[in-house]
Amino acid sequence: MARQFAAVDELLDDALELPVPGKDKTVRVYRIEAPSADDGLRIQRLMTSATRMVESGEEIDTEALDDAEELDLYRTALGSAYDALRTEVDWAWLKHTALTCVFWVVADTETAERFWAAGGDPEKVAPAQNRAQRRAGASSAVENKTKRRASTSGTSTRQATARKRKAVSKD
Repeated sequence: MARQFAAVDELLDDALELPVPGKDKTVRVYRIEAPSADDGLRIQRLMTSATRMVESGEEIDTEALDDAEELDLYRTALGSAYDALRTEVDWAWLKHTALTCVFWVVADTETAERFWAAGGDPEKVAPAQNRAQRRAGASSAVENKTKRRASTSGTSTRQATARKRKAVSKD
């Protein structure tokens, strides 16, 4: 029999409300609705590709996301709030708000909150690692998982001290 799951409407965050200072210095709260499934998948695909490039130490392919595509990503992430934000806030706040929404879509609310609070500084969101540190971490992980080669002679390297003691104590 199939198991019935409870509705989780109240558990899923369907919108973010972000306080953004406008060009006139007035702070307004913008409500950004969750993107459609197709838009969410598109954002996820773009971010996964960028993350792989960064983690592998590759240079970011700027051809992959030109200025128009960057703005389209922001428009997609911000949804219906995009037009108001574009006219009411400066570029830095538009970008920060959009990237916060991108982190919300690809990760979760907590990650988006950390990014927002860090002012977009990636060093404050997650500690940076250079390529040498990543490689060192990867090689030590491999070393820890690598088993030592077993004896090929059919004998064990383990000493049978318990049997030896038992035999000696019986005498």
